Amino acid sequence: MKRILKILSYIAAGLYLLVDAIFMTIARPIADWIARHVALRRLRDWIKSLPPYPSLALFSVPVIVLEPIKPIAAYLAATGQFVSGAVTFIFGELLKLVLVERLFSLTREKLMRIPAFARLYESYSQAIAWLKGTEAWRTVQSLTSSARDYFRATGAQVAHWIKLLRRRVQTSRHQHRKRGRAD
Repeated sequence: MKRILKILSYIAAGLYLLVDAIFMTIARPIADWIARHVALRRLRDWIKSLPPYPSLALFSVPVIVLEPIKPIAAYLAATGQFVSGAVTFIFGELLKLVLVERLFSLTREKLMRIPAFARLYESYSQAIAWLKGTEAWRTVQSLTSSARDYFRATGAQVAHWIKLLRRRVQTSRHQHRKRGRAD
């Protein structure tokens, strides 16, 4: 029985890491964009000025506040509200990861001064490296890349069609105006 529970816990941990890693591929560019475009210099300077343990406390806030979103999303899905559950899960997870990523980038040096945090981060990094080395991860990456390419191409086609449609509408208006003046 213990062996089965151990296997199930490894599977659950692996799935948890996989979901976080997949969402992180989305959250990191969002956090980077926020860092480049949102001017919160005073807040950023204040966060960077914090000593290690207050930095850890601040870093923990998004996790503590937003981690309960997962069970809420599961409850919504279990009660038949699948769309609400999915939207809640996706929004909550992305918000949590964007905030955690942004705070980590601002406080990394200070957090690494805390020995227990540095050890946990090293274990986490190793687990993510292992996960990214699996066939499952490579498959997900390949599918994601294919989907991204497809949507980019589709978006370019739609943009081209919209441009052509605008030209036709403008030409039609121009011709209509010319006819109106000629009459």
